[in-house]
Amino acid sequence: MMIKAIDLFSGGGGVSIGLTHAGFKLSCALEIDDAAVKAYKGYHLLKDVNVIQDDICNVSGDKLLEAAGIKRNELYLLAGCPPCQKFSMQNRIHNLDEGKIDEVKKLLMQFKRIIQEIFPPFVLMENVPGIKSSYGGKILNEFLTDLDNRNAPLNQQYEVVYGVVNAANYGVPQTRKRFVLHAVRRDIFQIMCKLGLNLTLPIETHSQDGTNGKKKWVTVRETFQGLPALKAGERYSDDKIKNHACANLSEKNLRRMKIIRANGGSRLALPPELVLNCHKTYSGHNDVYGIMDPDKPAPTMTGGCLSYSKGRFGHPFEDRAISVREAARIQTFPDDYVFGENLTKAALEIGNAVPIKLVEASGKVFYDIMTSLINASVDVEKK
Repeated sequence: MMIKAIDLFSGGGGVSIGLTHAGFKLSCALEIDDAAVKAYKGYHLLKDVNVIQDDICNVSGDKLLEAAGIKRNELYLLAGCPPCQKFSMQNRIHNLDEGKIDEVKKLLMQFKRIIQEIFPPFVLMENVPGIKSSYGGKILNEFLTDLDNRNAPLNQQYEVVYGVVNAANYGVPQTRKRFVLHAVRRDIFQIMCKLGLNLTLPIETHSQDGTNGKKKWVTVRETFQGLPALKAGERYSDDKIKNHACANLSEKNLRRMKIIRANGGSRLALPPELVLNCHKTYSGHNDVYGIMDPDKPAPTMTGGCLSYSKGRFGHPFEDRAISVREAARIQTFPDDYVFGENLTKAALEIGNAVPIKLVEASGKVFYDIMTSLINASVDVEKK
């Protein structure tokens, strides 16, 4: 059954791929960045998607529907992950002046504007957990209050569920926390209630210990299985495995890595002469120069995930940082998704993406509801 979806702030296509895996037909995407649009269009599952390359401020809801070939009365999903990284830096945005606050919340409010122009039947949003905290929480409350909108007609109000989830609980080999919001228009929600359908957050399939019918968390060891060994700075040349390339390391960093690997995986094991000056009087950020534990999920992938000095991104067995392909696997990108040759840009594309299996889990919630609604409508017509 073909159910359409629109992806705002689509980046390289992580959300679109996840929704495609859940059964949706991506009809339209919106993204401003050249490199991200190129990567999106280059992936075979997304080659037929109508991608609008523009600033969301310049795009109307009607233009999106027209580009997607969607009518206002159709059942479809509007998905969006407004870039709101500043919400994760709570202390830095707490005392901003009004002008700066408007800049921080701009993209979230543009997402809300699109919603209130077309009132899509279903809405998916994912974001950083910090959107619930500090000033981010105040901005989120404004967003939620406007979606609730109890004084408006039912087809302009939304029933919403939201929360912070751990991507590891959805088969992602990474303990990454994400804010997830699922919303349905209230006129449709009333029909769902009559049919006994519930609006929920994505259903967990994994747990740390694998009890209660769930699978165990996926580990780094399982995730890297089948990938050839590399040396620091090496690029695997066989075309059968794309993007298996890693950053080079200085001799001093190689020395650090060997000592850390032999002594528990943390930089706290370093002798004084190998400790950075900035770390000698600072005990935080202990993941920096860390080695991944092969038998646990990876730490959160960031825009610096290919750099040994920016987190616990040391390979669990080899004296190097993780490769592009390894980082992509941690984010559950399929192996046939090809990133550019530039390691810095690839790291940003990977770190900024939503884990694909997490999006797929959200997509399945919506897809199951929507197919049930469509099937119920067909049954009524037959009677």
